[in-house]
Amino acid sequence: MQMQERPSVGVVVLSMGNRPVELTEAIRTVQMQEGVDLDIVVVGNGWRPEGLPTGVRSVYEAENTGIPEGRNIGASEAIGEFLFFFDDDATIPEPDVLARLAAKIQEADDIALCQPGLTDPETGEAPRRWVPRLRVKPGEFQGGQVATFSEGVVMIRRSAFVQVGGWPGRFFFGHEGIDLAWRLMDAGWRLWYAPEIPVNHPYTEAARHAVYYRTNARNRVWVAKRNLPAPLVPVYLATWTALTLARVHDREALKVWFRGFGEGVRTDAGERLPISWRTVRALTKAGRPPII
Repeated sequence: MQMQERPSVGVVVLSMGNRPVELTEAIRTVQMQEGVDLDIVVVGNGWRPEGLPTGVRSVYEAENTGIPEGRNIGASEAIGEFLFFFDDDATIPEPDVLARLAAKIQEADDIALCQPGLTDPETGEAPRRWVPRLRVKPGEFQGGQVATFSEGVVMIRRSAFVQVGGWPGRFFFGHEGIDLAWRLMDAGWRLWYAPEIPVNHPYTEAARHAVYYRTNARNRVWVAKRNLPAPLVPVYLATWTALTLARVHDREALKVWFRGFGEGVRTDAGERLPISWRTVRALTKAGRPPII
């Protein structure tokens, strides 16, 4: 397959304006990228972007719309055949990273996205939750086809993103990547992991967010209600309830989690389009059976 010499990439950076130094550095490393045509859009989620470098466009949202909807807004503004979603505290250490990600996606017509290898810039380590595989050995991260990805730093083929409706905007925070991954795979797309392509991202705990336990539980239910064949819904939710009880020992946190779970059961998750059993088999073969 003949690849374009200069892929066009719409870069979407979501920011609440609370990390100005990190945002400036993140944009600087994007602007250093070679071999691609860039259109960088900063989405101010509850913050009016200001002081941005020349050539960087912005979108202002008066209220915080949440992470997935903020990214959808940015994607609708950014120009490019590829979309690169980039956290405002991440940095790109080499000038050919975006070109290499685009080239990886272009290797086959059915590759929807590519996640680079994420490492903490201080420790040089890749935290477990950034590696899209269930079974890995320390320092041995096998690239190739996967069934999930890290939402904060990923390049996606725009046509695939549009085909499946983008991020689930109502999720606000948490598990939007699972929802998108399942819908992409159900539409016949493959997801790719390229740990040899480096991006730096400081390690943080997702539980630091005030809404974490509530949206973590609610969105688990929503993911199941929206996407899973009916027989798998109770299995998936029972598995994650058991895992949560085993991992979380703070009573107040568990109370919030169960309230969020109840909210997910009671409320509308959005359009239900259950994945096929073929996709269930594909997810299982890729190491992520949709019951865990």
